[in-house]
Amino acid sequence: MDLRKLKTLIDLVSDSNVSELEITEAEGKVRIVKGSQAVVHSYAPVPAPTMTGAPQAQNAPQVLSPAAPADAPAAEVSELHTVKSPMVGTFYRSSSPGAKAFVEVGDMVKEGETICIIEAMKILNEIEADKSGKVVQVFCENGQAVEYGQALLTIE
Repeated sequence: MDLRKLKTLIDLVSDSNVSELEITEAEGKVRIVKGSQAVVHSYAPVPAPTMTGAPQAQNAPQVLSPAAPADAPAAEVSELHTVKSPMVGTFYRSSSPGAKAFVEVGDMVKEGETICIIEAMKILNEIEADKSGKVVQVFCENGQAVEYGQALLTIE
């Protein structure tokens, strides 16, 4: 199943009153359950990875930017956007060891621009910015294991 299609399905379930969704296609089957401790993905014939630790934090509300003082002009308030991992895998900042990182803190990125790679099941998946702006913070180290929904970086 296409990664974008899977992400869209997850977003639809999380934004709706549906608590569980299961879809079967030629490539395999996916089951998304809202409100549980983990999101279970199973593809035939490969077993789903086991998730530990971080999934319970994804149900907690997150504050992405501090509240602006009431007398602050609207132009000074910046909206922070967190790019989250669409899958479980290994995070890489560049296309190969020793190569220049796709983005650094302070870089301007455009929507659709590659910002990192996540390796999952020996497949290198390019992760694109879903918003244009300035990279404020990178949360992951090169070669670090990441969970589904884990914050990768913040764009202002």
